[in-house]
Amino acid sequence: MRRLLVGLAAGSLLLAATACGSSDGGGGSDKDASPGGTTTVKVGVIPIVDVAPIYLGRQKGIYAKHGLKLAMTTAQGGAAIVPGVVSGQFQFGFSNMTSLMIAQSQNVPVKAVANGVASTGVAGKDFGAVVVKKGSPIKTAKDFEGRKVAVNTLKNINESAVRKSVRKAGGDPDKVKFVEMAFDQMPAALDQGQIDAAMVVEPALATVLSQGGHEVTSSLVDVAANLTVAMYFTSNQYAQQNPDLVKKFQEATAESLAYADAHPDEVRQIVTTYTKIPATVLAKVTLPKWPADPNRASIEALEKLGEQDGLFKTAPDLDKLLP
Repeated sequence: MRRLLVGLAAGSLLLAATACGSSDGGGGSDKDASPGGTTTVKVGVIPIVDVAPIYLGRQKGIYAKHGLKLAMTTAQGGAAIVPGVVSGQFQFGFSNMTSLMIAQSQNVPVKAVANGVASTGVAGKDFGAVVVKKGSPIKTAKDFEGRKVAVNTLKNINESAVRKSVRKAGGDPDKVKFVEMAFDQMPAALDQGQIDAAMVVEPALATVLSQGGHEVTSSLVDVAANLTVAMYFTSNQYAQQNPDLVKKFQEATAESLAYADAHPDEVRQIVTTYTKIPATVLAKVTLPKWPADPNRASIEALEKLGEQDGLFKTAPDLDKLLP
């Protein structure tokens, strides 16, 4: 198991030492909750627009209403958060579906419990895209051949999405030089010519566009219509031992997703509390969708891409992974 977890985290940055929220409280188990009180649960997240609902839900007292107090810690990607959840460092985590499927296919005990974020499904108007700097000769995804394209985590959802776009454009994804880089580092690296293109999500997407860059393709849209990009998850052990807390988290998260979907202005404001994006750029951010339920058909499409790209040792069992 230790080797599996190390493999999942390979190439990812270590979890940030500074929590974005309260760090009091201990194990976050059912037995820790007092009647009418709250239980602190630690959640591993990524500092991107995708997780705005959970921050908004905390600010609006939605989680408190359900008896939970959230302590958030940031990481570079889902591949780094999975080991933290399985080891008990976090009670819940946010991860893209490919990371969760890779973990599940390797018998790492993870269980998706609540929807996370979805693509808008509209090419050219999604919260994620592959972008290039102003004046770049790259016009289509086929032009990525032989060039450096940054993704936040190698051998994961964004690399699969870019590879799908390259195939769709008639190119060979094996000729693309993928490099791993944190989302917030991509705009500067692109502007300085360290990379040729970057698969970014908001707020990095808006930052690149504000620098004069332009979008080449909406890779998440290329994968599937209304793609379920990520979900919140826990470990099988925690879910079995703390069913009431998991249910509270599910209900509070569903309520927070609905609130975020209905209050875009508040979403933009909350993003300023956990990212460094300037207000002028934030106004141009394209928000994702936050539906209550995952789109299984889109996850199955993502699974097929993962199999095609050789990401799974054995086929993941979606019936066991999904709620």
